[in-house]
Amino acid sequence: MFDVAVFGSLFLTLFVIMDPPGITPIFLGLTAGRPAKMQRRMAFQAVCVAFGVIALFGVVGHQILDYLHVSVPALMIAGGLLLLLVALSLLTGKTDEPKQTKDVNVALVPLGMPLLAGPGAIVAVILAVQDAEGFGGQLSVWSAIVAMHVVLWLVMRYSLVIIRVIKDGGVVLVTRLAGMMLSAIAVQQIINGVTQVVQGA
Repeated sequence: MFDVAVFGSLFLTLFVIMDPPGITPIFLGLTAGRPAKMQRRMAFQAVCVAFGVIALFGVVGHQILDYLHVSVPALMIAGGLLLLLVALSLLTGKTDEPKQTKDVNVALVPLGMPLLAGPGAIVAVILAVQDAEGFGGQLSVWSAIVAMHVVLWLVMRYSLVIIRVIKDGGVVLVTRLAGMMLSAIAVQQIINGVTQVVQGA
């Protein structure tokens, strides 16, 4: 039977970790200058990638990490470093890579992973799937995961309206703001990973 408590608990946890409101300026900064149709496609691609990664780790997360001999703190530190590189490029405005490659990379990395499907979300899902009891528990967990990704898609999809309001100058401002926010997220993620390593030593 569907467990509303399990659904609500995981949904709220993922909402806090994946932070749909906070993703808006980052998405706007990373997709600035692209046609609206391409931005909508990138929003959909990013959510699909995030869902694919989350689903994969939800099903075989522990086995993957154990096979690769990768700890959760190591995953957090690596994700933080990757986000920090992206944040620096947003802050400095240096985006010289070819446009086609840039489009693909933005949708997959860092939007899909590790920004949306980051270590925190992955760990939360792994634990929720393990703790879910019976078919009803599993249905509740996976329903929460799907619902969260629908919310993420809606937020990014309709954040494009903001672009038409704030114009080019506003996009530049939002891009710098996104770089600052993303750098803070990245540093905090690295700190969390290092802290877990020290505590586990």
